[in-house]
Amino acid sequence: MKKIILIAIFFVGCSSDSSEKKIPSFNQKMAFQHLLDQCSYGPRNPGSEGHQEFSKYLEEYLSSLSKNVIIQEFSYTEHLTTKKRKGKNLIAQFNLESEERLLLGAHWDTRSLSDEDPDEEKKLLPVLGANDGASGTAVLMELASIFSKNNPPIGIDIVFFDAEDVGINGKPYTFAMGSEYFSKNLPIEKPNFAIIVDMVGDKFLKIPIERFSYQVNPEMVKEIWGLANDLGLSAFEYRIGYEIYDDHVPLWENAQIPAIDIIDFDYPNLFYNYWHTQKDIPENCSPQSLYQVGTLLLNYIYD
Repeated sequence: MKKIILIAIFFVGCSSDSSEKKIPSFNQKMAFQHLLDQCSYGPRNPGSEGHQEFSKYLEEYLSSLSKNVIIQEFSYTEHLTTKKRKGKNLIAQFNLESEERLLLGAHWDTRSLSDEDPDEEKKLLPVLGANDGASGTAVLMELASIFSKNNPPIGIDIVFFDAEDVGINGKPYTFAMGSEYFSKNLPIEKPNFAIIVDMVGDKFLKIPIERFSYQVNPEMVKEIWGLANDLGLSAFEYRIGYEIYDDHVPLWENAQIPAIDIIDFDYPNLFYNYWHTQKDIPENCSPQSLYQVGTLLLNYIYD
């Protein structure tokens, strides 16, 4: 009888071990290098050399990781300058066989004006966008590398939106031209859900629940922030914050994709502002912040 019990325990143990889900680790050093690489191109505002050159680099990078890369080109009016522009959304897909699909999105463009800079002489300069532009893109670039080596259990559509930061402050619908076009002209099968990451590189990262996200998809919000708490990711604060017009809004309003936004808008805090200024530089960003966001997304997807 003892032998039978021991054998049963052995097989139960083996079954338990083999069923454990292996969650890939997020490489914060590589993610931060992606941030630095973007900034090495200079500002990536539409119409700039940096914008053109980085789009080529990003397309080549994604093509090396996925056989399913879609380039969605579009035309739009840049409300900030009233100029006619051509934009480019880049999409990399993983696990196409899965019927359940999650869209992960970030904008890769940067702002053409530092209109929030306190120095009047700097207001007309383009923003480097280490946090507002490069940080979300860096997280998704590193996730794409991980997905290429570890097939995710659900379908993943990574979308790098262009022309997010081309609007006039106080007029939200003049922003997010890339997601506006994408959501009205879906180039892929409609995803079940979406998560946008934006401004997630702040050294003093604090991410409350974005208000519109909670209105649209409260269950996902509770699950994501609850998971962050379980994982001990201190940047995530379980409280309702600002309502922010970001790429998640057009996804819901135009395509009814329940989308949430992971964003820290107080950059770096309530008392100082680096957003849309010349201080949005890598020195004010942190690999650890990218790690917290990337780790949360990996645990959410693989577990």
